[in-house]
Amino acid sequence: MKNIFQFRFLFIFFLLSFGSIQAQTATKAVPVFENGEAQIVPAFKEADKWIREDLWVETTFDTDGDGKPDRMHVDVTRPSQTETEGLKLPVIYESSPYYAGVAPDVEGLFWDVKHELGETAKERVHAEVVRTGKRPIISNTLIGAWVPRGFIVVHSCSPGTGLSQGSPTVGGKNESLAPKAVIDWLNGRANGFTSPDGDEKVTAYWSTGKVGMTGTSYNGTIPLAAATTGVEGLEVIIPVAPNTSYYHYYRSNGLVRSPGGYLGEDIDVLYDFIHSGDESKRPYNNKTIRDTEMKNGMDRITGDYNDFWAGRDYLNQMAPMKAAMLMSHGFNDWNVMPEHSYRIYKKAKEMGLETSIFYHQDGHGGPPPFSMLNKWFTHYLFGVDNGVEKEGNKAWIVRENDAMNNPTPYADYPNPASKPVTLYLTKGAPKMGGLTTSKSKKQGKETLVDDYKLTGEILARAASSPNRVLYVTPTLTEDVHISGVPKITVKLASNKPAANLSVWLVSLPWNADSKAKITDNIITRGWADPQNHSSLTESKPLTPGKFYEVTFDLMPDDQIIKKGQQIGLMIFSSDNEYTLHPKSGTELTIDLDGTILTLPIVGGADSLKK
Repeated sequence: MKNIFQFRFLFIFFLLSFGSIQAQTATKAVPVFENGEAQIVPAFKEADKWIREDLWVETTFDTDGDGKPDRMHVDVTRPSQTETEGLKLPVIYESSPYYAGVAPDVEGLFWDVKHELGETAKERVHAEVVRTGKRPIISNTLIGAWVPRGFIVVHSCSPGTGLSQGSPTVGGKNESLAPKAVIDWLNGRANGFTSPDGDEKVTAYWSTGKVGMTGTSYNGTIPLAAATTGVEGLEVIIPVAPNTSYYHYYRSNGLVRSPGGYLGEDIDVLYDFIHSGDESKRPYNNKTIRDTEMKNGMDRITGDYNDFWAGRDYLNQMAPMKAAMLMSHGFNDWNVMPEHSYRIYKKAKEMGLETSIFYHQDGHGGPPPFSMLNKWFTHYLFGVDNGVEKEGNKAWIVRENDAMNNPTPYADYPNPASKPVTLYLTKGAPKMGGLTTSKSKKQGKETLVDDYKLTGEILARAASSPNRVLYVTPTLTEDVHISGVPKITVKLASNKPAANLSVWLVSLPWNADSKAKITDNIITRGWADPQNHSSLTESKPLTPGKFYEVTFDLMPDDQIIKKGQQIGLMIFSSDNEYTLHPKSGTELTIDLDGTILTLPIVGGADSLKK
């Protein structure tokens, strides 16, 4: 009886244990998808069980001169099931030069803009970054949103920042190869180590090898930089307000121009701002990159496009790119201006890449709605057939006063129904002249006097001013939808060998509401150096009194100008918030008969005449 009892007990114990194992197997945590989106899985949401670790990935370059390949500092956050259950998951990856802190805002950090065009400014102050942060956490961005949904999140400090070795180059080749190395490591093609100088290796055995990248501003530039290498495994990028060309960030059509809000900033200032890496390597990096390569290449004298700038323009490097792309930008981003996204989106379409663009009416930053992000990452990283690559809508635009999560779909950007409309000028200075679709009889010439102390807003709001010329359409009787890239040709003469040229397209009358933003009335803007009228790579001093044609694009836009408003073209010289500030008094004479504005209008000229 005793043996029978023991047998029964063991048999029951076996059944209970087997059932428990079956239950555990049946409830093993796996990603879950509904409506084409990755859902939160309770087992992945347990943050106290997440595995957080850091390592250093070896690259193929040496930019700090120590004779060894630079290693990038990387952190990983993954669900515990990648360890306990052998679960492999895709990666969402963000890289940044900002994670370890930035330089303090000290007096003299920016270039002095108060000097004549073509003159050398006094030397600026160089600030030092004090590195912040602690291991193993480089950043907490993205983690709360994506790890519970079954993604692994990876961060890395870009070269010469934080605990990453090397030197910042602000758009140099190493800033493309650094994230490539991390993606190679996630696919088993590069070496990772437990320390910056040791030999103990780390492998990404928990990675499926599929990677998506995202980030905003500089963090949004790096996904594009990585994609231009054609690295295998980078399936999709979602850049938000990325800087796609440092020339377009710090220059405009030959003109030395600051990004909005950072008057006097240039590429070497940004280098100092982010250089938080090893203090012992900074003297070599400063001498090699900032004081030699940048000093010799950036050219604040002429503002011409050259090999230095060409090497920091990602449009020139897109040929190897294979990753799908969802681009995001704000039409009122006057820091990283909307041309940065459009030029890359346009090229990606020409290359046949799967791509869409999301535009909104606000300023710097602003990602697509989370649901859209989720569908893109879910499709390209998990292979879920949710149709994002088949959607007929290539452009998503948040209309005026709509919520960011409620964009309007369009077949493309610019709107396919948009047509170029040529507008001509009629005289009226110093008050307001006209802007019409029909060319009038000879209008002659009008003159403005430069005064950098007057802001663009002051000039646009003035009923009369000798410091700008302003031409307006008749009052609109119906809404007018502008969609695309306006273009202008200004025929002008200067009384000096060099002059700033600034153009604003505005909606009038000006909104005088104290709560209104200046961008409520600015449709778009543009700047140019008349010395570059025939070449972006070679400027020539102007012959005083001689007329030149200067043709250039304004910033892309998609905006509905409400009926009752007037569209105004304002031409002036120095832009208080963006250009150098030469002594007041330069005279620009505008030949009205040789100056035209081309506006991309949905419905064409008929829509403007209604």
